[in-house]
Amino acid sequence: MSKRDFKWQLQEVKGFIKPKIKYEQYVTSPEIATDMLWLIDNEYDDIEDKFVVDFGCGCGILGIGASLLGSCYTVGLDIDTDALEIAKENAETLEVEDIDFVVCDISDTDFLFLKQKQLQLNKKSKYIVDTIIMNPPFGTKKQVGIDSLFVQQALSISKVVYSLHKTSTRKFFIKKAKEWDCNVEVVAELRYNLPKTYKFHKKKSVDIQVDFIRFENIINEEEEIDDDVTEEEEEEE
Repeated sequence: MSKRDFKWQLQEVKGFIKPKIKYEQYVTSPEIATDMLWLIDNEYDDIEDKFVVDFGCGCGILGIGASLLGSCYTVGLDIDTDALEIAKENAETLEVEDIDFVVCDISDTDFLFLKQKQLQLNKKSKYIVDTIIMNPPFGTKKQVGIDSLFVQQALSISKVVYSLHKTSTRKFFIKKAKEWDCNVEVVAELRYNLPKTYKFHKKKSVDIQVDFIRFENIINEEEEIDDDVTEEEEEEE
């Protein structure tokens, strides 16, 4: 599939009917979703045959896109049931089957349901999922710090995390990555065009400079050896 055809498919994804400001809901456009997912898959090989989770999936464009690019399974998580209903409709429209959408408060969960899916997929790893992709709330208005919390939660269950953030927060996330003991890389600088969504918006659209950031947990040699030993023990049994 060409990048052009991929973008064409994502253009079929419908957005929010009534976006909710308390969740900072904004549509992820087909253009920016295409750039994000195409880079992840073609430059880092972190989608095809991988267990992928879309944190704060909204209407599901990133998760659906990951499925279209060949993830072995995808799960979209969101706190808003209305958004998840739209996401399910979008998946049906694009005939995507290997995907689930689950109601979940990402800030307060143990992700046991993802652990169960990991076991079903027979994936052996310290981390529950292979890749997390997200366009989290920017952490403005009444949700200050939610963007950082999303990344922390993602790193607790995934080896690799891809996330979109305002460029103005770049130094903050580079500093936090050291505290979280993970590698960090700005893999792309993008322009996020936000259309007028709420009544308090005065302009028809706002062009925001954003960083597409790749976080990767650092796995030491002892952890890798432990994983290998566990697999050998299971094979002997």
